[in-house]
Parts: sequence; structure tokens; C-alpha cells
Amino acid sequence: MRAAGQIVARTLDTLRSAVRPGITTLDLDAIAEHSIREAGAVPSFKGYYGFPGSICASVNEEVVHGIPRSDKVLREGDLISIDCGAILDGWHGDSAITVAVGEVTEEERTAMQVCEQAMWQGIAAMLPGNRLADIGHAIESYIDSRGSYGNVHEYGGHGIGTEMHMEPHVLNYATQRKGIRLVRGMCLAIEPMVNLGQRHVAQLDDGWTVVTQDGRKSTHFEHSVAITDDGPRVLTARDENLATIAERGWPHPDG
Repeated sequence: MRAAGQIVARTLDTLRSAVRPGITTLDLDAIAEHSIREAGAVPSFKGYYGFPGSICASVNEEVVHGIPRSDKVLREGDLISIDCGAILDGWHGDSAITVAVGEVTEEERTAMQVCEQAMWQGIAAMLPGNRLADIGHAIESYIDSRGSYGNVHEYGGHGIGTEMHMEPHVLNYATQRKGIRLVRGMCLAIEPMVNLGQRHVAQLDDGWTVVTQDGRKSTHFEHSVAITDDGPRVLTARDENLATIAERGWPHPDG
């Protein structure tokens, strides 16, 4: 799974470098598919329940599952969330980042930071003996402590391994139900979605794209993570994540 995760990580780095005003989300999709297939893997998303793209490309008020399109042109000041998955030798990697297109507002940059840090808080709760609900509590507590953001409830993380989406579903908010006990060897994708406005979302008529109901922008970060006795092992870690992982004393992704 780390090998699959490395392919996803490198592809996201390539996509981040490619994001600029004037490029289309379909252009980014083509870059992603080439990167994944050149590495000997298969895009997880392409054809998944009929999804047409190799990535989900969600721009501004689009929260998740945005379909790459030739008429979706990125402009200065946009936010784009890119969700990417790859299958290598039957194992899955799944990760997402939000990227600013040129200059964005301080409020928007802060929201991106809140979402990414909320993800890290959720990952930190992935310890043997903890409960599934500890992850959602950690994510929600962090988001609530940082201001008036919308923490999307309708979508969340998931188990991952020989399939992209496996049990359990991972909520990004706290509930009274503790959920299953976390044990060594479990692999979960942790993915908060943080809106600049209210948390409420709706699905468009295309059957995929999820948008904020109030039209405010949204952010999304995700990593696939394994639970180990030494702490969370971030299987989709990119080079820029290594300092954070080292600071927390977690295992190096490459063992």
C-alpha cells in the first residue's frame, strides 16, 4: 500500500506544480492518468461506479467528486481540491490536497490550513486501543476551536486496502457511539472537508459533484494511514509531510 501511496503522492506533487490560471480540470486529469499509468498502476477512480475521471477536481464551492471537464478553466483566486487514487498490484492509495490558484485571500488560506491540520489531528488519534469515534472527535474539536467553519457531515473517511472504499466509514465529527476499537494493521483514509461558510451540501444533477449550499468555497485534505504499534504510518505521505511526521514521532512512511 505504501508503494501505491507513493504513486499517488508523486502524482499530487505533479498536479500541484501544474495548477495555474488557464489550465482546465480535464488537462489535470490527463496529467494524473499519465503519471499513474507510467508508474505501472491504474487510476482507482476511473470507471468507479461510472465516474469518468482519474481524479476528482472540485473547484471553489465544489466540495468533493468534481468531474474533470474541458470547460472548467482555473482562474486566479480559485481553490481546487484534487482527490487522487491508484491501484498497484491490487492495493489502493488515496489522498487529496487543496491548492490555491495564484493569490487567494487570507481567509481562504487559513481555511486550507485548518482543514489540513484537522486531518493531522484525526490521524494522531489512530492508535491501537482507541475507538473509531476518537478520530471524529479530534477532527471536529480542532475545527471548532479555529472559528466558524462548516465541517461537512455527509461525507467522511473510510477503510482502504484491497478496495478503495471499505468498512468502516470514518465520521469527521463526534458522536456518542464509540465505534469499533482500533487495532494494529487497520488502514483508514482520513479526509475532513471544511467549508468557509455553513456545513450543508447538495449533490448536482450530474450525480457526482457535491457543492456547498451557500456557495462559499470548500477545502479538502486526505491521507491513507496504517495503524501501527509505533504510531500512525502515513502511506500517502509526500516529501513535504515528512517534517510533520518526524515532529510527531511517527514511523517514517518508508519503514
